[in-house]
Amino acid sequence: MTRPFLFGLRRWIPRPSERRVLLFLGDFAAAYLALGIALAVWYITALPYSAWRGPVGFALSRPGWFYLLPFVWMLLLVDLYDDRRVLSLRRTLQGVLASAIIGLLLYLLFYFVLTVERQVLPRLSVAVFLATAPVTTAIWRAMYRRIATRWVRRVLIVGAGRHGREFVGYLRSAEGQTLHPARIVGFVDDDPAKQGLVFDGIAVLGTGADLPRLVQRWGVTDVVVAIVGEIRGALFQALLDAQAQGAEVSHLHALYEEAFQRVPMRHLAATWLIQSFMDQARKGVYYETAKRVVDILGALLGLALLALITPIIAPIILLESGWPVLFAQQRVGRHGRVFTVYKFRTMRPVAETTTNRWATDEELKRVTRFGKILRKSHMDEFPQFVNVLLGQMSIVGPRPEQPKLVDELERQIPFYRARLLVKPGITGWAQINHGYVATLEGTVRKLEYDLYYIKHRSLALDVLIILRTVASVLGFRGH
Repeated sequence: MTRPFLFGLRRWIPRPSERRVLLFLGDFAAAYLALGIALAVWYITALPYSAWRGPVGFALSRPGWFYLLPFVWMLLLVDLYDDRRVLSLRRTLQGVLASAIIGLLLYLLFYFVLTVERQVLPRLSVAVFLATAPVTTAIWRAMYRRIATRWVRRVLIVGAGRHGREFVGYLRSAEGQTLHPARIVGFVDDDPAKQGLVFDGIAVLGTGADLPRLVQRWGVTDVVVAIVGEIRGALFQALLDAQAQGAEVSHLHALYEEAFQRVPMRHLAATWLIQSFMDQARKGVYYETAKRVVDILGALLGLALLALITPIIAPIILLESGWPVLFAQQRVGRHGRVFTVYKFRTMRPVAETTTNRWATDEELKRVTRFGKILRKSHMDEFPQFVNVLLGQMSIVGPRPEQPKLVDELERQIPFYRARLLVKPGITGWAQINHGYVATLEGTVRKLEYDLYYIKHRSLALDVLIILRTVASVLGFRGH
């Protein structure tokens, strides 16, 4: 048994969102520590010239862009905030090393292109930063992993029915895949027939009236309500009492979204779309206008890049597999409107049909050698910037699907049509977190991410998705 209070204060165990903020702040501090080391080396190597100014004067005389290096470093690390990458020390080290190499290549590009400014572009200090930042970041990440695995939240679940038992399964399946460990203390259920029973190794410890006592006895940090229907007044009062004792009280939906950053499809009542989703998914005119401005600017930049790469890509496609270079396909957009999407062709012409289904394994084997490069780098999707400029798509949004496939999935998956509330996107929350799917089960999981994005979308989330997509492109992690 653990005590939730120490000297009258509740023991702080950060929530998943708080842990992500802590990880970010630690990375930022590690980056500025590396900058301080680089600045110290620069000061020492500049002696005796730097001595007469002193360390402070020398630091103040450095170019302003030098102090922005940690911000650039944080942008390079943006793809390392996925829980699975944070958990794996090997993948973390690979990502940090890749970020350092990309940073070095970018600096060399500026160094050799900006020949006029070459005299004022320092080499040693930047090299020291790019050599030191991976080390300080890796040390901090290793420390964070050791600390975070000790922050175990003690969870008491209200409701031992299907929803509560499946939530236990979610938490157990996340073990080894997330740095948000949770120990299930037990169930609470008002059903007399369930008292004393054990479900999947988790016992029913009492009724709702026992909540305050159980919170105190077992050191509970989180009370999760796994009841989809109405909550009676007595249970509601017990939940308030548990919260007064220092336990975090939340519904299964909220905790699931916070921990996994997707919506729990299997536990949504029919009224959820109106009561929870529609209200939070509604955005004001300022967001919609700002998003459209970002789409137009992004489309213009994308089309400029398209103009540069097409003279290189088109001849290679023609030489390897013949005509056509592009292929067009019908897709479903916002509110069910059908439009034509364009891509560079990555399969041999025999496989490029207008079928309304997922690509089979046999078809995927027909992807050309150059097509694999285009897919890995996502360059095959650059022609879709035309659709963005026309307003048929957005930079960020759910993946556009084929009309007959959408009709079929709407019949099989509840709430599937809700993803048509926004424009489809070239990239999106589901694309960066789950990737390509070709099964019904995978589509359900991807829909959970799509609905999470629609419900929580903001400019900050859009920017995060764009940055992670750029990191994925640079790392050749496309499908």
